[in-house]
Amino acid sequence: MLHDPALASVSASAPALAPAGANVASVDPRPQSAVSTGVGVAGLAGLLGWCAVAKWVGMAGPLAALTNVVACGLPMVLWSVFVDKVHRNPSTGLDWSLGRPISATLDTSLTKLAGLWATWAGIAIIYATGRFYWRGNFAFAMDVFTVVAPVLFVASIPYILWIDRKLIDPKDGAWHLGAWLMNLDGVDHEASYAHLRAWAVKAFFLAFMLAIVPGGFAEFVRADTAHMLSNPVALANWLITFMFVIDVAFATVGYVLTMRPLDAHIRSANPYAAAWMAALICYPPFVLMGDGGPLDYHPGTSDWTHWFAGQPLVLAIVGALLVGLTAIYAWATVAFGLRFSNLTHRGILTHGPYAWSRHPAYLAKNLFWWISTIPFLTTGSLVDGLRATVLLAVVSGVYYWRAKTEERHLGADPDYGAYSAWMARNGWVPRFFGFVLGRERG
Repeated sequence: MLHDPALASVSASAPALAPAGANVASVDPRPQSAVSTGVGVAGLAGLLGWCAVAKWVGMAGPLAALTNVVACGLPMVLWSVFVDKVHRNPSTGLDWSLGRPISATLDTSLTKLAGLWATWAGIAIIYATGRFYWRGNFAFAMDVFTVVAPVLFVASIPYILWIDRKLIDPKDGAWHLGAWLMNLDGVDHEASYAHLRAWAVKAFFLAFMLAIVPGGFAEFVRADTAHMLSNPVALANWLITFMFVIDVAFATVGYVLTMRPLDAHIRSANPYAAAWMAALICYPPFVLMGDGGPLDYHPGTSDWTHWFAGQPLVLAIVGALLVGLTAIYAWATVAFGLRFSNLTHRGILTHGPYAWSRHPAYLAKNLFWWISTIPFLTTGSLVDGLRATVLLAVVSGVYYWRAKTEERHLGADPDYGAYSAWMARNGWVPRFFGFVLGRERG
């Protein structure tokens, strides 16, 4: 699902602005979202409750940070099952009325387990041989995987034996990979590739998310509340940190719970190489925007606290704006509920910030960078300022590229086509850009 620039949302065919007071929703209803608002609210309530307890008691360690993820995910699972009843959605591919005996699906399940375990073995080899994964914050993620892996291995057996009895078509990508390994007939190589792409997404991004879970949570809990209340800059930075705590918790839950009974499985992973390239260069170890990278726009720049030092009112206003942009970024992740992940299709979102932009997180993130850095103001030479401005523009271009590759992937789903057309007619952001570029007709 999309998670970023609304710059891609401009539509040349956007109609004129509706008259003031017109009830647009009644004549052009927004397509239904694949995720309810309630599931995100439930997860946010659980997260806020645990964060309050952790802040009060002073629990800032890695275990407390992981508990925050659980406190976020568990209420969403309960809401999804008992309120939204997502396990009954046709998109799960499950038929709960099926009563197949285990003997009827045993061969299929064993073949699927072979494919699944082979996939996990490949991921483990990559983790084990990649030195990057055992340094810095990523070492924490590897420690978690080391503990969880044996449990996951054992639990996969009863889970696969059970779910195959309820799946309408139990021969999924894992089965096709296992069948290929066993030299069985009926192998669909495209299904195997799709399976491997989905697990590549999960393996790469889950490791990254787990790596950054403890740091942000500890920073949030350990912050000096008294100092924050007397310092607008400190307060803004603390709230920004908290927005990222929310974002990371929801994203981590999304990568963990890719399960069919929750209708949160990966329906497809982006098959286009350009999409993978655009996404991966935004994350370590491939990140191009990091310190010393080719798209590092920071040398010769400072941040908003430097440029507006000694102006408390301006600092408060800019700080509030940056907090608001980060809140939109976090809100875009909360809207996914259990389903957030990069480079995948897990259902089309049309609610929350996705009701006014196709890519609210990318838009908010890039505006944050421009406002917080102000790259054309330089602490070095005029050339440094020009270079920083050009490089940040290129970074924003990368996110525009990511958005276009995501739209290309999701465009294969008619539901996305309907949402995209509705957004062009009604979305605030695409209509604003259409107006600015003279594509509205008043």
